[in-house]
Amino acid sequence: VRKVLLQQDLVSPANYSLALVSVEIPVGGREGRHTHSGSLAVYVLEGAISMDYEGRPSVTYKAGETAFIEAGTIHEGFNRGTVAARGIASFVVPKGQPLTTQVP
Repeated sequence: VRKVLLQQDLVSPANYSLALVSVEIPVGGREGRHTHSGSLAVYVLEGAISMDYEGRPSVTYKAGETAFIEAGTIHEGFNRGTVAARGIASFVVPKGQPLTTQVP
């Protein structure tokens, strides 16, 4: 579940926008493989999010931890825990580009 909390065009760098998004992954949930058109930083508020990165080992981020994902990185978030995982994601993407693009 994603809810855009703020979306704002930036003056610098020009032609980019910032989005602040609330993210929730229920127990046993997954996002599906995807990429982002810009950089993403995530702060985990509750629970834990396991992140599978293409070509890299899986990493689990717990409440109070952060993750940074570079543009174009194929990845997928899972909730392998026993409580809902919640976080705040901050995207900086080229203006007019989607925040997320699913990958088969």
